[in-house]
Amino acid sequence: MKLLMSVNTSWNIVNFRAGLVRGLQAQGYEVVVAAPRDRFSDAIERDLGCRFVDLPMRGHSRSPATDLALFSRFVRTMRIVRPDAFLGYTVKPNVFGSLAAQLAGVPCINNIAGLGSIFNETGPTARIVAALYRLALRRSKRVFFQNSDDLDLFVTRGLARPEQAGLLPGSGIDTVHFQAAPRRRDRKSVFTFVLVGRLLKEKGLAELADATRSVRREHPDVRVWVAGPLDSRNPASIAPQAMKRWVDEGLFEYLGVLDDVRPVLEEADCVVLPSYYREGTPRALLEAAAMGRPIITTDMPGCRDVVDDGVNGFLVPPREIPALAGRMAAMVKASTDEIAQMGQRSRNKAMRQFDEQLVIDRYLAALDAVLTPSRTAENDRGARARRA
Repeated sequence: MKLLMSVNTSWNIVNFRAGLVRGLQAQGYEVVVAAPRDRFSDAIERDLGCRFVDLPMRGHSRSPATDLALFSRFVRTMRIVRPDAFLGYTVKPNVFGSLAAQLAGVPCINNIAGLGSIFNETGPTARIVAALYRLALRRSKRVFFQNSDDLDLFVTRGLARPEQAGLLPGSGIDTVHFQAAPRRRDRKSVFTFVLVGRLLKEKGLAELADATRSVRREHPDVRVWVAGPLDSRNPASIAPQAMKRWVDEGLFEYLGVLDDVRPVLEEADCVVLPSYYREGTPRALLEAAAMGRPIITTDMPGCRDVVDDGVNGFLVPPREIPALAGRMAAMVKASTDEIAQMGQRSRNKAMRQFDEQLVIDRYLAALDAVLTPSRTAENDRGARARRA
């Protein structure tokens, strides 16, 4: 059985879906990946053993002509690959890939990994996106969500039917690759916070800068590391000039883009993500939890699923700088034992609720339900051919 998996970057497949790809392959599925070519595309073929189809797409484009061209490319890809099922991720593949799959009679399984900012808007763009989702998902066999808030929103607005909708523990996390790491510090060391992720305005970078400035008045040695891409093509991205100002002021140390975040997480005392973005389940928080780090994040969809307030970290209201500064200061003042206990609870929660095997098992169950009639028909044809 052949699966076509599509997402808006090859980077996403390598960093977020590699475990799922290997799990599907272990059960005999052939996985073909359609995504724009980037520096991670070769790894899809070399390391994951997938056939790669270069499918250019502009994730932030709102041009009807560009989207129509993308739909045509998906239609052509369906004809060439002839998959038994389509697995869609991110907005463009979920919409235009699913529509092309429907046209080709290919069953779809979709994954809605967060809603970003578009569903916070009320203008025509938000209405168009909702209409496209409603059209694209109407014949999907399964629509997975990464948090219950997004699932409820789609069902309430009629974008997905209750019987289609299913909940996943984010993209899952490999708790062997991301192992618990002891803190490499004593109480005389500099307390280090770290934020890892796409550096969008709605990830709360400006709020974190203000909170850090406040915390530094009492704890001048506190250090904040920031890692992730600055995407000048995305209007929602933090401007490089803003990052430079924060770095020059001494509020942040910017680490750039990391291929492996584990060494940084090992050195960090606490992971912070003051996001007011509609996250799915933030991968950075899953990585932090798996490695046994306490977390400070916002009481927002997706973020709050990873943190039990006061147990393995703290939840703060979005965009509330005094609350964020207060929780950062409380973390700095916590004893070594308190930090260690919070970290262990993070690790326990990651293993119990977010292990990637849970995601793999739910995909396998969905595929089995979708493809069982096809397998039966295929077996019947084989049996008739043998008898002949």
